[in-house]
Amino acid sequence: MQIRSMKIEDYDEIFAMWQITSKRALSSADSRESIERYLKRNPEMSQVALDGGKIVGTVLAGHDGRRGFIHHMAVLPEFRRKHIGNAIATEAVKKITADGIEKTHIFCYQDNFTGQNFWESLGFKKRGDLFVFSK
Repeated sequence: MQIRSMKIEDYDEIFAMWQITSKRALSSADSRESIERYLKRNPEMSQVALDGGKIVGTVLAGHDGRRGFIHHMAVLPEFRRKHIGNAIATEAVKKITADGIEKTHIFCYQDNFTGQNFWESLGFKKRGDLFVFSK
């Protein structure tokens, strides 16, 4: 397995993966143009895992200059439980931290217990004192 930074040329393969793994979280903010803008604003932070040249895991990551954010963490179902998610998430957080950002957030659906357990295993703490409001 190889881990490298995500490139916009990966978009079609990544978006197809998101259709399988993250479909309910997708919006117009995930268009090719939006992702290209995000990658340019946050160079080297988003990661992909490859197996034989095929993308099998991805994490979209970056920061706003103050807080880090992880979006669309995904591993193809047949490649789960092989520590791929752990490797790419750890690399993304390392890149965010290296850019001077001390805290990183992940948004996780309340009914995604697998995701919640995963993030807690990486040292993330679930907060009960906040609500997310979106517009």
